Amino acid sequence: MIVTVVQFKLPEPITLAQAKDIFSSTAPKYRTVGGLIRKNYILSEDGKMAGGVYVWKSRNDAENLYDDQWRAFVMEKYGSEPTVQYFESPVLVDNVAGEIITDG
Repeated sequence: MIVTVVQFKLPEPITLAQAKDIFSSTAPKYRTVGGLIRKNYILSEDGKMAGGVYVWKSRNDAENLYDDQWRAFVMEKYGSEPTVQYFESPVLVDNVAGEIITDG
């Protein structure tokens, strides 16, 4: 599995309530993204940075999302260029499902 951390600066700080509304408006588009297992939207405590933590089946799946069209969407929606960091995730603990999932 691959975990990506996406971050971008916001043009001005937003509240948690504003973030919930904004993120809820974009969340449905991620329901059908190939290879995406989970996405957590994130907001810094000061409301100046936002992004997401994504869990993917593979790096290729992640790279398929982070194309020029996606970057343009983030730029237009949030006003800054996103950064994407990739991490290997060989084990995932899912306490809701009561599972420990290992890669492969």
